[in-house]
Amino acid sequence: MVVCRSIVVPREAWIETLDTNAASTQVGLIHLHPEVFGANPRLDLIHDNVTWQRKFRMVNYAHTKVRSEVRGGGKKPWPQKGLGRARHGSIRSPLWRGGGVTHGPRAYTTHFYMLPFSMRLHGLTSTLSAKFAQDDLKIVESLDMPSDEAGYLEQLCEDRRWGISVLFVDDSDIMPRNITLASDTLGHVNLMPVYGLNVFSMLKHETLVLTVAAVRRIEERILYHLRRPDLPKENLKKFTI
Repeated sequence: MVVCRSIVVPREAWIETLDTNAASTQVGLIHLHPEVFGANPRLDLIHDNVTWQRKFRMVNYAHTKVRSEVRGGGKKPWPQKGLGRARHGSIRSPLWRGGGVTHGPRAYTTHFYMLPFSMRLHGLTSTLSAKFAQDDLKIVESLDMPSDEAGYLEQLCEDRRWGISVLFVDDSDIMPRNITLASDTLGHVNLMPVYGLNVFSMLKHETLVLTVAAVRRIEERILYHLRRPDLPKENLKKFTI
């Protein structure tokens, strides 16, 4: 029996250089794995990842006191019998104004929850694929620049039409000196090591710039986890219109 399988075509992207004095800003082509940069973007998984990242750092500081924490109220307001009034044992009861609060918020309440691993994994592939499809993903040879001035980096982003915010990602957390000094005073340009790449940061910046080493590292780690035999598939809910 002959089984027809769909042909997986690798994606291609230009490799650029950050040196504007070079003869050509494009130095070659790079092949991108289609399972990482050519997947079908799941907008629901991207939304789940963004919601998870925004909530796991949230802490509710609202705090209310229960009746035992409110000051005063140790004396019985009036005798139990003989006055025809409702019986009360303390003026700090939740029934009284100024008393304790029942079932109120208690500090500190965290909103942390753990998103399933497969949803986080496919959230990364969906975001990378969406960035590549929208031409918001650029590949550079390295982060080496001939100048450490912020104006040079800002003009470079403007000439390349990279938008108002750019995220540079390298395979190491030790970045080249020039781009580190140049981006230090630019609030819309950020540097990130490849192990810190996440969905929220990619969507927060208009353009994502990856080095060749970062691309290879991303493909290596994502493909390893995509092909793990113990990867739970049941966590990927089906998206229906």
